[in-house]
Amino acid sequence: MIEYAVAVGSDRLAGRLFGPSFESLADVPAHRVGDVLTELDSDGARRTLARADVLLTGWETPQLTAKVLHHAPRLRRVIHLGGYAAGLFPDGSPGITTSDVGVANSLPVAEYSLAMILLANKDTFRAQRLYRERRAFIDREAEFEVSGNYGRTVGVVSASRTGRALIELLRPFPALHVLLYDPYVSEQEAAELGVEPVTLPELMSRSDVVTLQTPVLPETVGLIDAGLLARMPDGATLINTARGAIVDAEALDRELVTGRISAALDVTDPEPLPPSSPLYDLPNVLLTPHIAGSMGTELRRMGDMAAADLARYARSEP
Repeated sequence: MIEYAVAVGSDRLAGRLFGPSFESLADVPAHRVGDVLTELDSDGARRTLARADVLLTGWETPQLTAKVLHHAPRLRRVIHLGGYAAGLFPDGSPGITTSDVGVANSLPVAEYSLAMILLANKDTFRAQRLYRERRAFIDREAEFEVSGNYGRTVGVVSASRTGRALIELLRPFPALHVLLYDPYVSEQEAAELGVEPVTLPELMSRSDVVTLQTPVLPETVGLIDAGLLARMPDGATLINTARGAIVDAEALDRELVTGRISAALDVTDPEPLPPSSPLYDLPNVLLTPHIAGSMGTELRRMGDMAAADLARYARSEP
């Protein structure tokens, strides 16, 4: 029977991922060794690593440097709960296969984005504000003449893992026309996804709602600049559930302060924003503290997927 160890940021996080008594892993045909590893340099951690055939990693796992791997001679597989496993290996990972359950983290981000798209098109947040201010009858036909989810255009920036999950969630809404900007997606693939491929300037100009699903790369930092923000139609909404650095923060502040467009921002640059940021008080901005990704009960989905991966590996299944 293979042996595995768990190396994540804390016992509490391990309990939320796998259950307080590691229920998600109870039926896996493998044996867990050692306590949860929150560091990898102590004698106790090294004794655990020496026995591990598989390592379950996640948020706040220390990097698996060559020095660490020297003390893990049996390690043949890493299953990562969080982002991508590749970042764990600054010195390479010879002889070790990796997998990640990032798709489980993509789904709640896509769900959050879908919710914001539908609510933004209905002008929900302005409606809430008007009702609170007036505390009287609101003539919705007079106040919201162009609101609604029929015949609106949604622009998805990047067919990343999360972007693709969102596009799939948008399929049951045929009244929404979906544009996609992703220079790596061919026209044929875009057709298979059911989206219209466009340039980024065109997407910004045509979309009622723009949702950012772009990973942070050197070429995507500051991707959404002042010129692109200025292309957004009056009353359009920008949704960012990716990373704050993708948007030019100063340009976004200037645009939002005018009230011309709205934004639903789950991520910002910096994060959190300083207390003096005007975005906290703008009526056209919804700020949430990075809640789109897996949280609460959603963490168990990641643990369950990692357990299934471990079970397949233990049974030598593909």
